[in-house]
Amino acid sequence: MSNRILGLGAEFPAFEKTAVVSREKGQEFQTISNDIHTADGKWMVMFWWPKDFTFVCPTEIAEFNKNAGEFADRDTVLVGASTDSEFVHLAWRNNHEDLRDLKFPMLADTSKSLAEELGILEATEKIAYRATFIIDPQGIVRWVSAYDLSVGRNVEEVLRVLDALQTDELCPCNWEKGEETLNLN
Repeated sequence: MSNRILGLGAEFPAFEKTAVVSREKGQEFQTISNDIHTADGKWMVMFWWPKDFTFVCPTEIAEFNKNAGEFADRDTVLVGASTDSEFVHLAWRNNHEDLRDLKFPMLADTSKSLAEELGILEATEKIAYRATFIIDPQGIVRWVSAYDLSVGRNVEEVLRVLDALQTDELCPCNWEKGEETLNLN
């Protein structure tokens, strides 16, 4: 069975899921939905990892967290997600030094329905591939990247692509924020 990853120009599926948003007693969980970004006209970056309590995943989550301010500066809501439960997410945050002070929600797709709609559900173990989606304020997918389970992604590249998309102009190969875009006049 082959996956069909939700592609560019598609509307990001509506979702309403429980997420870990804090380690503070009584404040740990919150229900989040597409409104997390569309209500305020913000962009959203949703990145997925296969499993909690693994080895590559916390390196990526910690790197996204280090760059949380960069995403916020770009009017972008950052959401991390996997098919693990909110209770496993919370236990992992409490257990792993690099995950204790996350500045973004850890979405729990325990039904695997969102991962399945996105086309990123691995067929054998029914876990999510390492996938990243950039969604514009209108809820349209503007960028997708997916990696094999064993390879971590590059957060700087996610920021670079987000910057390029937000220019709404033509950006050449290896373009970086602050550089000239292409002018066809």
